[in-house]
Amino acid sequence: MRALQHSASFRDPSGFVFSRGNDLLRQVDAQFADSYTQLKQSGLIEELIRDGLVTAFEEVDLNFAASDSAFAVLRADRVPFISYPYEWCFGQLKAAALLTLEIQRRAVERGFALKDATAYNVQFVGSKPIFIDLLSFEPAPEGPWIAYRQFCRHFLAPLALMSWVDPRLGQLLKSNLDGLPLDLAAKTLPMRARLNTGLAAHLVLHSRADQKQGVSGQARKVTKSNHLALLDSLRRTIESLKVNTDETVWENYYSDTNYSERSEKAKENLVEAYLQKIPEKGFCWDLGANTGRFSELAFKLGFPTIAFDLDVGATEKSFQSKPNYLPLVLDIANPSPALGWGLQERESLLQRGPAKVVLALALVHHLSISNNVPLPWVAEFLSNLGDWLIIEFIDLEDSQVQRLFHARNNKVHMYNGEAFLAAIDQYFTIDASSPIDDSLRTLYLLKRRD
Repeated sequence: MRALQHSASFRDPSGFVFSRGNDLLRQVDAQFADSYTQLKQSGLIEELIRDGLVTAFEEVDLNFAASDSAFAVLRADRVPFISYPYEWCFGQLKAAALLTLEIQRRAVERGFALKDATAYNVQFVGSKPIFIDLLSFEPAPEGPWIAYRQFCRHFLAPLALMSWVDPRLGQLLKSNLDGLPLDLAAKTLPMRARLNTGLAAHLVLHSRADQKQGVSGQARKVTKSNHLALLDSLRRTIESLKVNTDETVWENYYSDTNYSERSEKAKENLVEAYLQKIPEKGFCWDLGANTGRFSELAFKLGFPTIAFDLDVGATEKSFQSKPNYLPLVLDIANPSPALGWGLQERESLLQRGPAKVVLALALVHHLSISNNVPLPWVAEFLSNLGDWLIIEFIDLEDSQVQRLFHARNNKVHMYNGEAFLAAIDQYFTIDASSPIDDSLRTLYLLKRRD
């Protein structure tokens, strides 16, 4: 079966990731042979895998190689869903940063170091971060940590801005794929943030050194104790950063709207019944998931679940609850696009699908009215995301819908039950539908047309 190189794996000359059929493989090229052999003999990788910090792998026959330059081929465990740092809340980026520092600390103890410290080397399985780049390790150089500057750009700079200014500033990583410029972060931080000695040293002074020298450190010998002291300082600095989760936009959606206790329970029962009707288990994408009430329900019913919401506060609260599903920050009206080299390095949301089932609960009226997206366009977009759709439609006479209409001075595309049914009929068949008790809302189970 033909080898297909992963579109994001091309920058490291030591090797690359590719696939053959369902196998995810990593080729170790001959120029990395000595480092790879030393790494295997050190016991470091076995320790990191044993403790759940690095993805497990096994060596396979060289016949699996993608080219003649291979020294070894590794079959790695697949991460269920690839997410990106600009889709993470503060807590996720902080967890990824602390994982990277812990791995670097253990590497230094055994005479190795991470040659890069990009946030893209970390993925999440549920709420657990895991390091995925097995070729990032090299015998420790005599000089400063070569990835120090990259670590600060990918982790410390955005975390500092998210903590001291606004948690939404993590979105800056979307337009800065190699991390935030240190001088930009230093200029944006309030003056009182510089009282944090770690931020003063690793961001403010670091950015000045960058501007003067164009490098993150001088070519000098650095002892193991110096390396460990640097890592300890970075760890303490990152651990000191906090984010406010007291207020979110959507956390109190049900209590702040016209949902009664009876209608809430009826909706939950219907969603559960519809999920159980789906013949095969597969990914569930919960759009506008809030703090993950229905994401948790889907996961318990056997669907590996991704919970998307534009509210960083709600996503943060969801992540802090240590869910089994993966919560991500994403505006479904402006989802993550394809980015990077050739627009292939980072995949769009659509490229990472389709899911088996999509939940679109209390969402359509926001897309159609608040964002003024015509209902046929909403239906077409949702049909590209999943095979099945559980969708809630809220009647025009509902008080919340009326509030949105008035906020836009009633200048919106046609929104009513007939228009909704006409829109979905182009892309879906209705498998089941039911009004939600004590409300002007209806829940539908739809199957995408072939």
